[in-house]
Amino acid sequence: MATASDQPAGEARVLEGQHTFASVTDKISSIVLTRRVGRGWLLGFAAAFLLLMLLLVAVTYLFVRGVGIWGVNVPVAWGFAITNFVWWIGIGHAGTLISAILLLLRQKWRTSINRFAEAMTLFAVACAGLFPILHLGRPWLFYWLIPYPSTMGVWPQFRSPLVWDFFAVSTYGTVSLLFWYIGLIPDLGSLRDRARNRYARVIYGLLSMGWRGDAAHWYRYEKAYMLLAALATPLVVSVHTIVSFDFAVANVPGWHSTVFPPYFVAGAIFSGFAMVATIAIPLRRFYQLEDFITARHIDYMARIMLATGMMVGYGYMLEAFMAWYSANPFEQSVYWDRAFGAYGPAYWGLVACNVLVPQAFWFRRARANVALVFVLALLINVGMWLERFVIVAQSLSHSFVPASWDVYRPTFWDYATFAGTIGLFLTLLLLFIRFLPMISIAEMRELVHRTEGSAAD
Repeated sequence: MATASDQPAGEARVLEGQHTFASVTDKISSIVLTRRVGRGWLLGFAAAFLLLMLLLVAVTYLFVRGVGIWGVNVPVAWGFAITNFVWWIGIGHAGTLISAILLLLRQKWRTSINRFAEAMTLFAVACAGLFPILHLGRPWLFYWLIPYPSTMGVWPQFRSPLVWDFFAVSTYGTVSLLFWYIGLIPDLGSLRDRARNRYARVIYGLLSMGWRGDAAHWYRYEKAYMLLAALATPLVVSVHTIVSFDFAVANVPGWHSTVFPPYFVAGAIFSGFAMVATIAIPLRRFYQLEDFITARHIDYMARIMLATGMMVGYGYMLEAFMAWYSANPFEQSVYWDRAFGAYGPAYWGLVACNVLVPQAFWFRRARANVALVFVLALLINVGMWLERFVIVAQSLSHSFVPASWDVYRPTFWDYATFAGTIGLFLTLLLLFIRFLPMISIAEMRELVHRTEGSAAD
């Protein structure tokens, strides 16, 4: 058995310590099947569930009173709802990137983090999808966005970015769900075979769809998995590009810019990897997974955050440069107000979190400090939320007509809805960790096999 020190460079030491097929399966499946529910999990679930109940209260009150309970006004008709929508969609991008693009590029280091990153994508998309619906004046009629055969002759306005968002997010969520579930099928078969509880065997058996692990099953599984990876890859670029069109196609100072699509895609990958690191670091600590989620994984994620953070900083520079170079007084006024007006603290906060904070990742010692990476990833998540807030609220508050200028002031219900979606995300994530393998058993076993074969050569 090869150890981390004598593995070939191509495997990049993605495993630490000695592992066999049985040890990989035992360690990952035991978290679901045999380990008792810990006090930390219960406390985390209780806190997340309380926030989820806050979301239900906020949504119920919204349905009763309407969107007037939020801080939206004229001209800031978009507030926390669209800010949070864009933020959650961005968080979901890392899962698709890790799962699909790194799979097609044969990057073995994705194996330890792809499963919970895919789950994170699904939960983030679920949270994001709530906000455009809640933002509608009559959210119970959201199905009007679907081009179904309508006897009333009411069809969606295909020139509306809201309709583009519907198609983009629904496609993204569907492909991500299929990709995640197909990857789970071999592991569900392993859980079925190892479960001691009769009900668990039945449930995992139904979900595994008769998986036996024979050659025909593996052949079809690998074909379907690679096909969905190829389908999901364009979504990484297309989904957040379409979300950026919500702003770029609007004739609003501060929005009407061609830099938004690439800038939004880079920002989505940036915030997505920050959230993956935020989740991975506590998981490896609480479940003793340091030999699976290694320091090398943390290092790679820090490097990607550094690279995408530089792209985001370049986007900020382009915004400032084009506001000056265009000689457009409205663009210059918006950018000056963004930096030195009512939203100035939020703007400089996002610059600090998204441009200055990632510079620490230039240093190997910073990337090797797991606690520091966790803190910096949290700051990046905060900074990316501030970025979306400034883009949405500040640009609308400072439009063409000075007489209509106003400042957006979020209310308690804005904060409650946002906090509630964080509770929804954490509740789903904790349930996933409790009932499904957070690391792919089948892919980790394949990695052990490849490592053994390379060492034997």
